[in-house]
Amino acid sequence: MSVNEINNNDERDSEFVDRLVFINRVSTVVKGGRRFSFAALVVVGDQKGYVGFGHGKSREVPEAIKKSTDAAKASLIKVPLKEGRTLHHDIEGRHGAGKVVLRTAPPGTGIIAGGPMRAVFEVLGIQDVVAKSIGSSNPYNMVRATVKALSKINSPRQVAARRGKKVSDVISQRLNEGEISA
Repeated sequence: MSVNEINNNDERDSEFVDRLVFINRVSTVVKGGRRFSFAALVVVGDQKGYVGFGHGKSREVPEAIKKSTDAAKASLIKVPLKEGRTLHHDIEGRHGAGKVVLRTAPPGTGIIAGGPMRAVFEVLGIQDVVAKSIGSSNPYNMVRATVKALSKINSPRQVAARRGKKVSDVISQRLNEGEISA
């Protein structure tokens, strides 16, 4: 690895924002008693549409956080954002007993979401969203359900490409459906 590659990686890493969502002391029973270690859950994003989450365990807290941050950077996904501030459409995501409902919101609404979901939206760069978690409040399940839901979001451009239509046709259909249901 050359010096330029190392510097390039440092620049790429510096544009990511990470949030520690959850840290827990866990133990394993061994012959001599209990051995304690720490588990960390971290979400990472560039605040421009990329987000990832990771889990890491170690005997020391900083090492657990570093492992989970590295895992989060390795699991980044791209989420298309509407006007760079909200989602394109409402969506649901599930993981285990946890379910999350994500809804688009008009400008100025802010992030209305609890705990782990808020951290995901902040690092993703979403400014306006309404989210509700139903079922399990386990942070791991909530983060996984939120990321699964975000990975299913399609922009009008993606929908048009899949249907073989123009973007304007897809958007006009979307607007007409809104008038019918209103």
